[in-house]
Amino acid sequence: MTVFNGQRLDNRVFKLDIERMRTGWYSDKYFENVYQMLTRLAQSGYQYDGQFPRPIGIEDHSIDIGNMVVEMQIFTRRKGPTVVVGVDKALTMLRHCTGYFDAQNRFVETADQLEVWAVHDGAVVHYPPRGNSSDGDPRFVQPVMRVRGRYRDFALLETPILGVLSRGSRIATNVYRTLVAARGKPVLFFPARFDAHEVQAADGYAYDIAVKRFNHDYGQHTPSMVSTDAQGDYWGGRGGGTVPHAVIACFLGDTAAAMVAFASTLPVEVPRIALVDFNNDSVRDSLRTLKAMFDQYRHLIEAGQEEEARKYVLFGVRLDTSGSVRDVNVPPLGEPKLDLGVNPRLVFTVRRALDHAWESWDDVPSTWQERAQAYCRNVKIVVSGGFNPEKIQLFERLEVPADYYGVGSSLMSNDTAMGTNTDFTADVVRIRVGGQWIDMAKIGRAPCDNPELERVEWK
Repeated sequence: MTVFNGQRLDNRVFKLDIERMRTGWYSDKYFENVYQMLTRLAQSGYQYDGQFPRPIGIEDHSIDIGNMVVEMQIFTRRKGPTVVVGVDKALTMLRHCTGYFDAQNRFVETADQLEVWAVHDGAVVHYPPRGNSSDGDPRFVQPVMRVRGRYRDFALLETPILGVLSRGSRIATNVYRTLVAARGKPVLFFPARFDAHEVQAADGYAYDIAVKRFNHDYGQHTPSMVSTDAQGDYWGGRGGGTVPHAVIACFLGDTAAAMVAFASTLPVEVPRIALVDFNNDSVRDSLRTLKAMFDQYRHLIEAGQEEEARKYVLFGVRLDTSGSVRDVNVPPLGEPKLDLGVNPRLVFTVRRALDHAWESWDDVPSTWQERAQAYCRNVKIVVSGGFNPEKIQLFERLEVPADYYGVGSSLMSNDTAMGTNTDFTADVVRIRVGGQWIDMAKIGRAPCDNPELERVEWK
């Protein structure tokens, strides 16, 4: 499953569309074209008959092109470190879809004839710079996979393999960068609404791997927190969340009433987090909700119903003010970054209001004041809406009292300028001729090694 436990996931998790993948349904058409070409050359007994071969030091040029055995390396060649995810799924593709269709159109599996080396999900690879240039040197990449076998048997798999590695590694690398920016504060995984539902399980897995990589590298215990059950499918996670703006509308804009109803009906293990920006007055709606929840909590405690009272512990408030709107609690300074959306001044203001709310509760007896103070100060602040590593770094540098960051679309960014472009590619770098491995990379590339590559044995 990961570099941290040495286990690998298989098709019981991925549930690949094996039948169509074997036919090239998911492959760029030129791979299907060369598969057809090489298959027919093999059937006809074609031997290499060209006039301009690259010198390889072998005199016998009776070379069976259709059945050429190659060494392919798969790697990313973009600047910056890449947290690798997608290896196990790529291996599952090789395991079940390597082979060919015989004369009766039956698929003959040949995965057992491959030699495969791969890193584990969660490994980190780097693209070494070229001299004094910041550009990487493609002659010194760190492969995440090395495959040796008859090329036509796995040619169709290059497209889906590169795709799953690029997508998973992009999500993981972005999550990792975001966690570093947040200095270990939990990052809630909120990109489900920005992409097709079919990708949720793979994306959630990439997120979880990135959290594990961050915890491993920084000695932290940051939890993985996803928003849908599908995002936790591969690793057993469950979705969590607050309430949507839509339900507050159903309660006539009364955030406090919505949260009391939420608390009364949902299991106690679901955190009570109020979404407080619906009326663009995050302080007022935070305080109204806080008091309404506390009153229920106190009443039940005094009635001896401590278990029921736990339902009314307000875990947090979430600020999600639109980037085009200035909350009424933020005096205008004329600078959008300082005025609009969820900004540092708004968070500081809400924090102060929460911490001191109990002081104005005249109906709370003196015997409850200490408990009321603790109730208020234990409320966390979740911020969301337009957050990315740069904005989070600003918040952390200013020591803004945000406890959780909700991050969505930026976690899918593929940005060369920011160093999160994790596109993968593949090269044939050697061919086997006369029992010998001969270097045959295109100019500017070369066979490379990675000490984290491990030999893969099919179960």
